[in-house]
Amino acid sequence: MLIKHNYFFRNEYAFFITLIIKSKKVAPLKRASYLRHMKYCLSLFVLLAFFWNVLHAQKPVSNYEFRAVWVATVENIDWPSKRGLSVEDQKAEFIRLADMHQRLGMNALIVQIRPVADAFFPSSYEPWSEYLTGKQGAPPVPYYDPLAFMIEETHKRGMEFHAWLNPYRAVFNINKSSIAPSHITKIHPEWFVTYGDKKYFDPGIPEVRRHVVNVVKDLINRYPLDGIHMDDYFYPYKISGKEFPDQKSFQQYGRGMKRDDWRRSNCDSIIKNLYEAIRASNPSVKFGISPFGVWRNKDKDPMGSNTRAGQTNYDDLYADILLWLKNGWMDYVLPQLYWERGFNLADYDVLLDWWNENSYGRHLYIGHGIYRAGAKGGWSRKDELPEQIQLLRKFPTTHGSAYFSSKSFNNNPNGWNDSLKNNYYARPAIIPPMPWVDAVAPDAPKWSLKGDVLQMKYEGAEAIKGYVLYHSEAGKGFDATYTPIYKIYSGKSSLQLNIRELIIPLQNHIWIAVLDRNNNISDPIKIR
Repeated sequence: MLIKHNYFFRNEYAFFITLIIKSKKVAPLKRASYLRHMKYCLSLFVLLAFFWNVLHAQKPVSNYEFRAVWVATVENIDWPSKRGLSVEDQKAEFIRLADMHQRLGMNALIVQIRPVADAFFPSSYEPWSEYLTGKQGAPPVPYYDPLAFMIEETHKRGMEFHAWLNPYRAVFNINKSSIAPSHITKIHPEWFVTYGDKKYFDPGIPEVRRHVVNVVKDLINRYPLDGIHMDDYFYPYKISGKEFPDQKSFQQYGRGMKRDDWRRSNCDSIIKNLYEAIRASNPSVKFGISPFGVWRNKDKDPMGSNTRAGQTNYDDLYADILLWLKNGWMDYVLPQLYWERGFNLADYDVLLDWWNENSYGRHLYIGHGIYRAGAKGGWSRKDELPEQIQLLRKFPTTHGSAYFSSKSFNNNPNGWNDSLKNNYYARPAIIPPMPWVDAVAPDAPKWSLKGDVLQMKYEGAEAIKGYVLYHSEAGKGFDATYTPIYKIYSGKSSLQLNIRELIIPLQNHIWIAVLDRNNNISDPIKIR
């Protein structure tokens, strides 16, 4: 394409020169016709040159970007589609889900594996989830470990698996939910309060925080997780006219603090404790939080955003996200910016800018409300999601996106599946590495090329994710950020492929590098 464009410009320029020369040798009437044609062609040339320069002045899409989807299990929102599905159907549904998101270009799944103090895995702390089997405490039959299965299938596809836990919700609906005798609300009823139609752990009780930390430690010690993920439900969203009933624990543990400050300190403690436990148990596991999109409104705090949200993290959910970011108690923040561009109470553009100003060097990913596709307002526009992606990519401090939720993609809303697959996510991307977790690149692989068969082998001690294959134009060097990725191969320390089968122009260079668990890459090797 580049050659064709250059050819066009060179020949149009020669045509203009020829016209100028000839115009002095032809009759005045004919010369006037030539001049009119020259003006037309010159205008066209200037216009095309302008668009050419704009196109090539744009920064190419980086090879590093987080692209994730939330998979909600509470109330069977995304998976499994209903309670009590057969094991065979559960597995088939998850494979279809993972395949779909792999095709769309995603590189991470955020799967809810503990929605209400229950488990999608065998646990000595909490019973099997009713959303899996239909009855809380009942294991799947025939027996299998859903979490181990999901991690394996996700990793097969080159995607990260982030285990999503709700920290404090314990019973989703006190009138309808299945509650096993072994559920923690039965064993330690003194740890819980009822608010609305739900039961919650009381965050002010120290034993509650220890219990949640133990659940997380057990998870990361038994499973090859890439991340632990908490959502926006810390203290619950307020119910008008009802106070969260924690007076008893406040009197016992409040230590003379104001209740709002005490509640915030309880959330601070659980986040700090979790981060320290993860680092001590398995430092390669990332810790991320997806808060409500507004920390505080500016009318309450000059540090806040220019928004008018009815409830906020700091004032209503008692989650001081900025403190956690400042203190480095989390590896990434994924604010739920589910509002559209131009929304008068909470404008996507305003909040995107605010979070970029306040991410304190940790990774910032943006949560998109794709479930709102077709709703009144901005989400009825087909350009809403593409514009959100284009805008966030202009910020060097934004590292990617996540979408709520998986089932929203089933019907290709507004053609956005196609937009992601064929445009925005057409090129594979590596999840950005976190230098504060690990900045040591893995060793380069050993390799041999026999005919067209390339054999790669990694001989380092640590586990790796796999390999990244790049290609660059003839004569060009390697740039890990912008040399196009051809494919990411996952899971094995050795790799064999036939380079003749790669759909890469014969004159292009081929490079390959090792990718480790923190997404660091080795020195690249040029094999052609």
